[in-house]
Amino acid sequence: MSYPENLMPTPLAPLYGEGVVEWMDVFGFAIPVTWGNPEAEYDAIRNHVAVIEFSMLLKYDLAGPGAADCVNRIFSRDVTAMKPGRVAYGVVVDLDGHMIDDCTVFYHGPERVMVMGANPRLGEDLQIHAGPGVQVIERRAEFAQIAVQGPNSRALLQGLTKADLSNVNLPHYSFRTGVEIAGIPMQISRLGFTGELGYELLLPTAKTPKLWHALTQAGASLGLRAVGGAGLMMARIEAGLIMGGLDYDDTSTPWECRMGWAVDLKKSDFQGKAALVASKAAAKVTVAAIAFPEGTDGLDGAEVTDQGKVIGAISMAIPSPVLGGKMLAMARLDPAHATSGNAVKAAGSVGKVVDLPVHDPERKRAKS
Repeated sequence: MSYPENLMPTPLAPLYGEGVVEWMDVFGFAIPVTWGNPEAEYDAIRNHVAVIEFSMLLKYDLAGPGAADCVNRIFSRDVTAMKPGRVAYGVVVDLDGHMIDDCTVFYHGPERVMVMGANPRLGEDLQIHAGPGVQVIERRAEFAQIAVQGPNSRALLQGLTKADLSNVNLPHYSFRTGVEIAGIPMQISRLGFTGELGYELLLPTAKTPKLWHALTQAGASLGLRAVGGAGLMMARIEAGLIMGGLDYDDTSTPWECRMGWAVDLKKSDFQGKAALVASKAAAKVTVAAIAFPEGTDGLDGAEVTDQGKVIGAISMAIPSPVLGGKMLAMARLDPAHATSGNAVKAAGSVGKVVDLPVHDPERKRAKS
């Protein structure tokens, strides 16, 4: 399999086979954009089953007395209130209350916690707050991270394991360790970045070829496809899920990027809490969605105006099957102009602000 020589291969990259039409750089790793049909890849997410790689994410493993307390000192939610086997999605901010990362915390117990995210600053801050008995080790190179997403994801994985993957035994935002799938012990969690029923698998890198073979063989009759960045972006924008570097940057607060719900100001002091209290009522922007006519070009990065006044900019736009092919854009807007139904203009075209998510507004599918 050929991929850009200037980029590092992920565990799955050598296994994809020929046919990747375009590659993209994600943290220095080669990630497929598409195999040539983003619409079919998106369809696998929504109607069948998709395999999407997230091995390029950072994985900070904390162990030792006070591990949970360490994470709690920087994470926006109360880690010490979690139960073993649960996952929390939240944010880490700097002392000024600005976004460092949106990340997931896997709680094994008070002496073992894993934090997954995208920004190396996470590791730096964890090291700063780690007590003398806490080890902070980044394990990205040791583990492949494979998402299996879509309405057939449970059927696919259940056929490869004796473990009970029912919604009762493995509900949304929970995980189990030591689960054998295709004979490989791994961590399985009920997570996803698509708005669909889905799972994420964390397994030793060396075992990736065995898992890939099992998934592709068992998934053939279930409509399995490997999905690249283009199809994934279509799904995540319809689901209203944010991305660092696009929908927020290091000048954004959680109140400005749809993450205010994940900030627990009632918990004990944590990094940036005082600044977040002060900034809560002073959000200058918000992340909103705008629907434009089908085929509108030039939306990515375009200024958004309302009656001639610049009110924000578009971070990314995709053709939305849920909206019948209209272009759906995520944008950072002045909150006063982000009301659903408001008409705005970008790239010479008129669009309307719409509520997020446009797909499965009550998020029932992911929790099914």
